[in-house]
Amino acid sequence: MDTSLRFERVDKDDNHVLLRVYGDVTIHTSPRLREQLKPLLNASIREIRVALDHVGFMDSSGIATLVEGLQWARQTGGHFILSGLSENVRDVFELAKLDTVFEIEDGSA
Repeated sequence: MDTSLRFERVDKDDNHVLLRVYGDVTIHTSPRLREQLKPLLNASIREIRVALDHVGFMDSSGIATLVEGLQWARQTGGHFILSGLSENVRDVFELAKLDTVFEIEDGSA
């Protein structure tokens, strides 16, 4: 079981943050993703962009963590954008019909 997950946070300015995720997001690693998102959401950042182009696999707990992030952002009037979904991750979002719920951009951020 690989529990390695890395993040790179890029603050564009006080209201725009890019969070790059590296590794698989699973039941074992999704709490670490939540730990990275929570301070951004609590700070009411206007735009949080999560780059997933280096995520090869995401299970339902990873999806749930991103849904939670989307809900938090919407409560504060912020934007929660996903970018660079790999084919495997995009397939999961499409299967769950979440590709119509999230703002998803092609390519990396």
